[in-house]
Amino acid sequence: MEVFAVGAAGPLLRRAVFAMGYDCIVLMKQVPDTAMVSGRTMNPDGTLNRSALPAIVNPEDLNALEMAVQLRERHGGSVCVLTMGPPQAAAVLREALYRGADAAILLTDSCFAASDTLATSYILSQAIKQIGRYDLIFCGRQAIDGNTAQVGPQVAEKLGLPQITYTESIAAIGNGKISAWRQFDNGPELLETPLPAVLTVVNTANEPRPPAAKRIMRYMKARAPSEIPAAEAASLKERGLLLTEWHAQDFAVDVNRCGLSGSPTKVRKIKKVVLKAKNYKQIAATEEGIGQLLQELIEDHTFD
Repeated sequence: MEVFAVGAAGPLLRRAVFAMGYDCIVLMKQVPDTAMVSGRTMNPDGTLNRSALPAIVNPEDLNALEMAVQLRERHGGSVCVLTMGPPQAAAVLREALYRGADAAILLTDSCFAASDTLATSYILSQAIKQIGRYDLIFCGRQAIDGNTAQVGPQVAEKLGLPQITYTESIAAIGNGKISAWRQFDNGPELLETPLPAVLTVVNTANEPRPPAAKRIMRYMKARAPSEIPAAEAASLKERGLLLTEWHAQDFAVDVNRCGLSGSPTKVRKIKKVVLKAKNYKQIAATEEGIGQLLQELIEDHTFD
């Protein structure tokens, strides 16, 4: 089988031999930490000020990465992580390398900015075609900054691949097929499909492993070319720490299908919802006030 090279500037793939194994691609995304959203992080027009929030790896993408790494540990093969975003999104790739990925590719270009799910899935699918060899594509069920759950299925559609969404565990794999359990509110479902295939993974699938200390020491200085001065790239490449970075001209993408021009989703109106308290009573922070509160709670049977 073929294994992806971490910092290949020329041919992306290197040859290695496994008795058996599966080449996996994991789609990951850098997102704002929506748990930190507050009035201070909102713009006057009601949109989210992303720069006011810390950036994190989309949580369910870590579950997808864990599933891919566990599969490689059991059967051999490789795990390559693919992310699209500005240069700072390379932090996602380092995090993936710390957690067991073999290789990482950053897709970054100004023409990719403001892509909706349709444009994003097109760009990702074209990059996957450029990679060429894969058995499975993993991604989180959805991203916390959009919650559409569309990109994984759209990538599968554009590549003409079968898909298993809401994957919770892999039941069996072999003989060119994979079967997986997926979980819904009304119970589990077991599906089987031929390879290659796309799996979207839910947050109950596993417990993502923490970054490994040895891998942090190995990859903490890994950088994408757009993150560093050009003079530093040669040194990082020699040490295997130059991450692969693709721009629009590096793989077959139609720029008219990227970014705003390739995104039919348009925000027409944003309505701000302000929650106002009703029928509330202010309690003085005194012994008398607290006593009054307790008496009222007893009277309405909150306390018995």
